[in-house]
Amino acid sequence: MTARQKPSTPISSTARLILAARFWRSIAQGALVVDLALYLNALHWSGTAIGGVLSGAGLAGSAFGLVIGFFSDRFGRRQFLIFYEAVGCVCGVVAFLTSNTPLLAAAVIFGGFGRGANGAAGSFASAEDAWLADSVEPIERGYVFSLKSSIGFAGMALGAMTAMLPPLWSNALGPAVSHRPLFLTVVLGGVVNILILRKATERKRTPPPAGDEARAKPPEETHRHENRFLFRLMLINALNGLAVGLTGPLMSYWFAKRFGVGADLIAPVMGGTFLAVAVVAQFTGEMGRRSGMVNILLWTRWSGMGLLLILPMMPVYALAALVHILRTALISGTIGTRQALVVSAVRNERTGLASSLNTFSGRLPQSIGPTLAGSCIGAGWFMTPFYLGAVFQGAYIFLFDRLFRQVEHKIMGQEAPPAGTTTKGTGY
Repeated sequence: MTARQKPSTPISSTARLILAARFWRSIAQGALVVDLALYLNALHWSGTAIGGVLSGAGLAGSAFGLVIGFFSDRFGRRQFLIFYEAVGCVCGVVAFLTSNTPLLAAAVIFGGFGRGANGAAGSFASAEDAWLADSVEPIERGYVFSLKSSIGFAGMALGAMTAMLPPLWSNALGPAVSHRPLFLTVVLGGVVNILILRKATERKRTPPPAGDEARAKPPEETHRHENRFLFRLMLINALNGLAVGLTGPLMSYWFAKRFGVGADLIAPVMGGTFLAVAVVAQFTGEMGRRSGMVNILLWTRWSGMGLLLILPMMPVYALAALVHILRTALISGTIGTRQALVVSAVRNERTGLASSLNTFSGRLPQSIGPTLAGSCIGAGWFMTPFYLGAVFQGAYIFLFDRLFRQVEHKIMGQEAPPAGTTTKGTGY
């Protein structure tokens, strides 16, 4: 099958169930990426405190995620994802029942609330990605992972619209308590996903016969190449993580402080943003077959970075919202493509490890961003987070091209470009 063709076989039942769970999980994430910061602001938390608890959620997710992928390669993926859903249900119940600061902070941190992870399974996302990668052929992963990203953002768009509900019952419940029913979306989604994931099957992963692997490439050489690739991946992911942390999790808080708007105006913008990302994600999955996954990612990311530079200069909310929608759609619409490249760059028995290192190396520095951005926004420095983010984003895009160009040729079974092109020095 060539890179221009669509998948020759239907998506497997296991992959469909994983994608269905992604959708239900993303609804709650869409609601809370809009509402959580507004809820904490209504509880009179400071900008630094709001950013700090989101950073704590990111750090906790990074710590768990580093080992989940490693163990999921050995013990299977399904039980880890079911456990994640159960933990999310408990944290959702706690956040719904109380606004006690220590308990609420713990629920946010361990539940990973408010980070808008495109339906990903938080710190267990590496197990989810590895399981999905096991369910499709390598050449089909760009399409399927883009579909996964599109489904996740579509669910987040639906969830974001539910964040318009608290103002409707604010007079009856109070400005702070009116936000708490949205935590029930976490509980409902978790229960549904436990039922869905229990139906999914997981095929056993057996390493190829030693003789066959040796004829293709000596195992030691393959291992060294993969380790070198993963190390360089972690370095460039740190740049992307810093950019995302500075410009992503606190957008609803930034809109509220910069333009004085509330959930009734922010929620439709966020919903439209996630819907736009879903469309772009599907588009990049299709276009990646024609023009190459790396090329599509570079085009959209450079365009998105240009919009990132002009966003904080917008004088009115409507213009800022429009630029935010376009910028986020272009940058986030390639998430599935990038994940497909990562899991396809290593052998099947190491996809969980690759996914966990990919997630960890991005989320750890990303966790620093909300604290810094929250402090800047609280102090009225509305431009600073965006310009810092643009610096890190530009460096990431440049280095991504050098690292992944040859990886894509390997996935597609094509000859690598000649020496002296932009892939020279990748070492893969």
